Amino acid sequence: MAGPTLADLEAAADIVHRHLTPTSQIRWPLLEARVGCEVWVKHENHTPIGAFKVRGGLVYMERLKCERPDVAGVISATRGNHGQSVAFAAARAGLRAVIVVPHGNNPEKNAAMQALGAELIEYGADFQEAYEYTDRLADEQGLHMIRAFHPWLVQGVATYSLEFLRAAPELDSVYVPIGQGSGICGLIAARDAMGLATRIVGVVSESAACYALSFAAGRPVSTSSADTIADGVACRVPDPAALEIILAGAERVVQVSDAAVMEAMAHYFTDTHNVAEGAGAAPLAALLTERDQMSGKRVGLILSGGNADAALFRHVLA
Repeated sequence: MAGPTLADLEAAADIVHRHLTPTSQIRWPLLEARVGCEVWVKHENHTPIGAFKVRGGLVYMERLKCERPDVAGVISATRGNHGQSVAFAAARAGLRAVIVVPHGNNPEKNAAMQALGAELIEYGADFQEAYEYTDRLADEQGLHMIRAFHPWLVQGVATYSLEFLRAAPELDSVYVPIGQGSGICGLIAARDAMGLATRIVGVVSESAACYALSFAAGRPVSTSSADTIADGVACRVPDPAALEIILAGAERVVQVSDAAVMEAMAHYFTDTHNVAEGAGAAPLAALLTERDQMSGKRVGLILSGGNADAALFRHVLA
């Protein structure tokens, strides 16, 4: 599958940068001392919704309005950050946004989506059940269904990678979390479009390991559950199109435990005074597990979001 060109990514960046400034990439001395190598952190926790997903929503909505100017509204399923992105972008496009979340979803992310103008519906025990219900509801309500993985979303979120790989010195490896796949696929697209040799390491939870299992098998492998504190990577059914890109462009996929993720969340706070949600901290957790093999290298970490709920973060700091 041919990826987006550099011109495609530049066009996406033009859309994104109308609404937000490029996020920072920062070296933190305490963090570097902890991991034993040069580390650049890409701070996607500093976007208007506190996560990288906003970029995909902005590009998707722009392209959708061009192709379907009569569209009345959109619907999508989420655990939080994708839904905030859809709500944020839909409001700016003058569109209705309906978001479906599973029961028990992060209440603070739910409140954030509603504050951005989304109509919230709770359905199912996990993301996959909410996603399947959303597909049916789209037809019933005459809404445009935004899939969890789509080339427009990938081009949008790839703009953080374009910023990062241009601003930081050439990196040996970048660790990036895998949820539905747009983040890592965007990173692969930017790396390839720029002609760089940077290795890309995907990170998943041990409790939501479908992309790690799929990467090892070379084909989609689903799991029966995705019960992890890192809700941004709580995926149990891999997207075949995303997996194809990951198989072709990633170096490896690392699994991390919830305990390691919580430790990484705490390290981000003590070493950088940044709040990282579980998925955002997962790359640091993976780097810490591979500390010896990365010694002396120049490494990038994607801090993909900072939307940790208060109860979990109190537990992390305790």
